[in-house]
Amino acid sequence: MEFGPHLLLAVLEGAVGAAVLALTALGLSLVFGVMRVVNVAHGEFYMLGAVVAWFVASVIAGHPALGFVAALVIAPLAAAVVAMVADRLVLKPVAYDPEATIVGTIGILYILQQAALMWFGPEARPVEPPFNHRIALPWYDWAAGEWFYPWGLSTTSYKLFVIAAAVVILLAFWAVLTRSRIGLIMRATQLDRETALAFGIPVGRVYSLVFGLGAGLAALAAVLIVPIQQAHYLMGGDPLLLSFIVVIIGGLGSVRGTVVAALLIGMSDGIISVFLSPTLSKILATLLVALVLVFRPQGLFGTRAA
Repeated sequence: MEFGPHLLLAVLEGAVGAAVLALTALGLSLVFGVMRVVNVAHGEFYMLGAVVAWFVASVIAGHPALGFVAALVIAPLAAAVVAMVADRLVLKPVAYDPEATIVGTIGILYILQQAALMWFGPEARPVEPPFNHRIALPWYDWAAGEWFYPWGLSTTSYKLFVIAAAVVILLAFWAVLTRSRIGLIMRATQLDRETALAFGIPVGRVYSLVFGLGAGLAALAAVLIVPIQQAHYLMGGDPLLLSFIVVIIGGLGSVRGTVVAALLIGMSDGIISVFLSPTLSKILATLLVALVLVFRPQGLFGTRAA
């Protein structure tokens, strides 16, 4: 395959990764932006979503689409409920102290990981996609002046669905955050917790909701990607690392910055992984974080602390 079609294939793979990463990192950014909590267990909620998706898909008989649709609803709700319980039992008792919550979320991480190991087992489990038609992609030959279909230049309908679904979810989240009453309450709590309390906003409930919503977004991203990747109890590490990279580059608590940085990191990760090495893509992303921290500590779209 020539370089051009190969690059197009890498861009498509990167777009899938960027779409899933945007959803995952958005949950982490939301939790930090509103609660000022660094959720080290965020990757395990991602893993929990994948594990629950596998369980639901394996229990529901019939066409794979039935299990997948059920998993799209059940897995994010299950992760959100677990996160809200963890917020009440772990984070609220320490009054959301920054240092204590890091230790607390590390504990949540290991509890979820070991619980998944005991229940789910150490094996990676596949989830059948609801549809997976192979789509051949055309390429224009400038020398011959015509379109043709290079061998191997193709994608699947499910991967295109993942990209489209992520875009719809991100737009829906933006609409909720900017146009709804609950979005206004979350933004008010983010701006000034004490003033929000003075106006009668139940900040404790808002925190529980936000922590659950962040976990639900990570689980939803996992449900979308698990038909492409397999579910495994240790799969939360890479999404957690990349989400932290995205949130730092985009700006802590900045939704716009999170989406832009997810596109940047996801696309570059996909392209570099195809042409060079997945390990090299992680190294370059980490170096980019170091540069951002040195030259623009608040991130690309973050605001500098007063």
